[in-house]
Amino acid sequence: MNGKTAIITGGGSGFGQATAVKLAEKGANICIVDISEENGQESVALCEKAGATTIFVQADVSKLEDVKRYVAETMEHFGKIDMFFNNAGISGSGVRTLECSEEEFEAIVNVNLKGAFYGLKYVVNEMLQTGGGSVVNTASLGGVVGMPTLGAYSATKHGIVGLTKTIAGEYGRDNIRINAIAPGTNETPMVKAFPAEAIQQMADAVPMGRLGQPEEVANVVAFLLSDEASYVHGAVVSIDGGSAAL
Repeated sequence: MNGKTAIITGGGSGFGQATAVKLAEKGANICIVDISEENGQESVALCEKAGATTIFVQADVSKLEDVKRYVAETMEHFGKIDMFFNNAGISGSGVRTLECSEEEFEAIVNVNLKGAFYGLKYVVNEMLQTGGGSVVNTASLGGVVGMPTLGAYSATKHGIVGLTKTIAGEYGRDNIRINAIAPGTNETPMVKAFPAEAIQQMADAVPMGRLGQPEEVANVVAFLLSDEASYVHGAVVSIDGGSAAL
């Protein structure tokens, strides 16, 4: 990945941060995009420690002008975009789907689905000008099966799967490779904040008997973004310890 440039949304924590560090170690230039400046700067420091030229753009991916800005700043600094980890997302309050407020449902759709669409629209447009690129969208276990109490989240992640497969059919001949990942429950900062008993229950529900690690997700994302995955296109890759197999 020497000399290649990657944009990572939601790059300040979890899968985004782990992937940023992984790509930095492989020699990529990195643009970290996150709504949290503190988290984003932490990721920048980790990437720079790994030897990567890294910038941070604070942005709300649900706002079109912010999306245009992170794309423009990446182009200004690096001149091209080779890889895009379209990863930013939010989950919800954990109520039964029809008890979700209209405001919460709209907010989740705006970040998870519209934000992902905006990123694809403007990043892929730049990739088309420079000969192509590789994209990984973050779907979820909840994008391939139902997820009780997270209905709005699950609906948006099913939408990510639909976007991924459709765009794969439209842009493959333009040298745009696009895939999605469907992670299960991982030890991200959000999950670590749960009570220990709840975390153990989540782990017990996984066929492998444990939760995943963000680095395990990052390994798959890095592969999908790389030239080693040159014939992987339109796939939805489960990274869930076997949960979707049940």
